[in-house]
Amino acid sequence: MRIKILAENLARECLSDLTAGDLMSQPPISLLARSSIPEALEFFTLRGFHAAPVIDAAGRPVGVVSVTDLLRHDLDRGTHPRHEGECCSGKSLPDGFGVEDVDTAIVEDIMTNTIFSLSPNTKLPEIIKKMLDLDVHQLYVVSHDGLLVGVLSTSDIMRVLYNMLS
Repeated sequence: MRIKILAENLARECLSDLTAGDLMSQPPISLLARSSIPEALEFFTLRGFHAAPVIDAAGRPVGVVSVTDLLRHDLDRGTHPRHEGECCSGKSLPDGFGVEDVDTAIVEDIMTNTIFSLSPNTKLPEIIKKMLDLDVHQLYVVSHDGLLVGVLSTSDIMRVLYNMLS
């Protein structure tokens, strides 16, 4: 029994010493704030992500965009199909002409401007508390000079716990 208690205490100490830098996924996969909406759609479709950090040209995080943000944007645009050959005013177009609805929005226009970040030195208990307090599944790891260096998700934490327990 005493060996089990010692093993549990040792595991707890080891887990408590893990930092965001130890646990984070890197390099961080992000979207540029100036990315187009079609680029963001392709990004999420090909990678299977539900959310991603948005960075400026210098690599600093400026927000988060999610699949929900993209869906909400599409819904807010309120585009409606037109009958072929019909112009926006209801007039007929000459043969061979059509109307294309071009979305000029960029990721920066639809992202959430708040980003929940932490330093690479943040310890696991504080990481877990922050995720629970904020009710989020991802935190973004930012260097002392403000650059995005990693992404830390609940899956990253669960992977470490699983590896330690198996």
